[in-house]
Amino acid sequence: MRKVHFKSSCFQYLLIFIAVGFIAISISHAKNSSKNQGPPPVPVRVATVEKKMVSDQISLIGTTEAMAKSTVAAEVSGIVEYFPAKEGDFVNKGEPLVSLGSTGLELHLKGLIAAREKIKANLQHAENELKRLSRLKDSNSVADTKYDDAFFTHQALLQELLVKKAEIEQLDYEIKQKKVFAPFSGFVAKEHAQLGEWVSAGGAVVTLLDLSQIKVTVDVPERYSVLIFPKKQVNVLVKSISRDHFSGKIYAILPQGDPDSRTFPVRINLPNPGLKIKSGMEAMVTFYLSTKINAILLPKDAIVTAGTNKLVFLVADGKAVPVSVKILGYYDGNVAVEGNLKPGAKVVIRGNERLRPGQAVIVSK
Repeated sequence: MRKVHFKSSCFQYLLIFIAVGFIAISISHAKNSSKNQGPPPVPVRVATVEKKMVSDQISLIGTTEAMAKSTVAAEVSGIVEYFPAKEGDFVNKGEPLVSLGSTGLELHLKGLIAAREKIKANLQHAENELKRLSRLKDSNSVADTKYDDAFFTHQALLQELLVKKAEIEQLDYEIKQKKVFAPFSGFVAKEHAQLGEWVSAGGAVVTLLDLSQIKVTVDVPERYSVLIFPKKQVNVLVKSISRDHFSGKIYAILPQGDPDSRTFPVRINLPNPGLKIKSGMEAMVTFYLSTKINAILLPKDAIVTAGTNKLVFLVADGKAVPVSVKILGYYDGNVAVEGNLKPGAKVVIRGNERLRPGQAVIVSK
């Protein structure tokens, strides 16, 4: 009986050993299978690489300026009594910038108005007298000299009234000019007067900048200036504002260049929604030249920035293959590049932000 019990126990241990080994092998096989499969494919969208003739480009640095800059002056002289406009403030067209003292002019105006009313009364009397003498003259009952005196007195009073009215209008105009209003909407860039300060006629009050439109000035080398033309669109990049390009238009190529640097100033008109662009900022302007180049084109969404480098992901054999590229220019929604790319190749334009070299991908529509 003891021998049978011993054999039974050994058999049980053997079965447990086999079972444990089988479980270990199964776990190892599952791990190896998981490693071999890797992560699931990443869904991406792709576009086709093309090769086309496009305008050659040149990018140059320019400086932004306000399209309108005005040193607003007072038309009349006076002491500053009210100065609401401060540097950096935005003012709307018609808002007050400064008010000058007008007490003296207003008192003078009252005197002129009183004198005008006196002239009106005298004129009324002279007119009545002239009518009376006219009736007597018709019946030869008055001397001609007396009638003439009445006539010329009436005419003199008429002229005196006209002069007084002109003086009143002039003085009223001068009083109104004591208040200086913004000629257009813009930012106060500089104050030229302070409260209590005397401002002479024609004296500066504030400098006002209209930033609703921006003027960009670029000094273009002579060899490129003959390849660009007015009214053509340009791309403008203001790095301090946005990484996206603004669309501008050339409105003038100045005929007078710098004989030392052989450059010609080119003026560009640029809309400024939100008034984010300020005067004096650096702007990178890309000009489309009249010359053509045969370039590799792909959607700009295919470009991935890796530090200072640019790359795109090709789809080859179901995997993402990175290719370094150099950007040559932007054309609407496309970008011209230089790199190991061939027309007809598929590049990733959606889902490329987190791709890794060699990662499996699945193209979605």
